[in-house]
Amino acid sequence: MSDDFASNVVDVGALAEPARRRLYLYVAAQAEPVSREEAATACDMSPHTAKFHLDRLADQGLLDVEFRRLTGRTGPGAGRTAKLYRRSDREVSVSLPARSYDLAGDILAEAIDRSVHDRSVGESVAVVAEERGRAMAAEEPLSAGEEIDRVAQVLARHGYEPRAEPDGLCLVNCPFDRLAREHQGLVCGMNLALIGGLLDELGCAALEAVLDPEPGLCCVKARRI
Repeated sequence: MSDDFASNVVDVGALAEPARRRLYLYVAAQAEPVSREEAATACDMSPHTAKFHLDRLADQGLLDVEFRRLTGRTGPGAGRTAKLYRRSDREVSVSLPARSYDLAGDILAEAIDRSVHDRSVGESVAVVAEERGRAMAAEEPLSAGEEIDRVAQVLARHGYEPRAEPDGLCLVNCPFDRLAREHQGLVCGMNLALIGGLLDELGCAALEAVLDPEPGLCCVKARRI
């Protein structure tokens, strides 16, 4: 399980508590930041209880906090500074099994943009996906060990659920599963280029990305050369 996955589960889990969920939904629906007293009144709970839950949501990154005098005045007699809450811009999602439709969307959008200038969409998808795979590998802190283990570490962090087999790595999960089922040629080609770029950036001499679709598995494998 990746650290990102575990963190997202904890953050989303913060909304499982009913009072906390009501407060979050109330704050998210407001055009302006709200005080704990305003939120407490709207959600029919004490200010102390509201503060506890609002601060927990802020700690989990689901709410942002700012401090402001509600009177709009400054200087002596302007009143105390209020702690105000608003929904944060952070996006949190948990998918089981792991899916990366946002990554696919980024690659396809950039590919379409590039295709206007110098390539077909299909060619651009392959180029952009390879670049993204290289970037994914470059940003990954790798532990010491066998080459195949290091590759598996990176693939696992991105949701592929690699499984060692005699001929290399079988990828049990496809992060683009629904898209691959509906647009197999385009998405599987994108996935092949993505993993190929990742292997190249890792300097992997023993594995290559190949298309080898099997029912229930990712269409790409990292096969021993």
